[in-house]
Amino acid sequence: MRRKNKKEWIREMAHQRIRLLFELAEESFEKAPLLSNRYVLLAKKISMRHRIRMPRALKRRICKKCGVFLVPGSNSRIRIRDDRVVTTCLECGMIVRIPY
Repeated sequence: MRRKNKKEWIREMAHQRIRLLFELAEESFEKAPLLSNRYVLLAKKISMRHRIRMPRALKRRICKKCGVFLVPGSNSRIRIRDDRVVTTCLECGMIVRIPY
């Protein structure tokens, strides 16, 4: 059985922690939106510290301008226009257009 080196182990743990923090952010959004924003900020810091990419699905749940955890229908608006998905942050007004 092959043993993982330290770098692989650290990256794997970082991915697990990022996923866990996003789950916690989703659970705590209704009760404490500021806490969910903090969880997302911590996940972003872990990603930068260990120089790993955050999964695309999770990355799109963060506003690029203000760093808020985006929940469709609550603090973000998602529309489909001209072969694009348009996501608008209702906190700061940032618009992100994603082709599909």
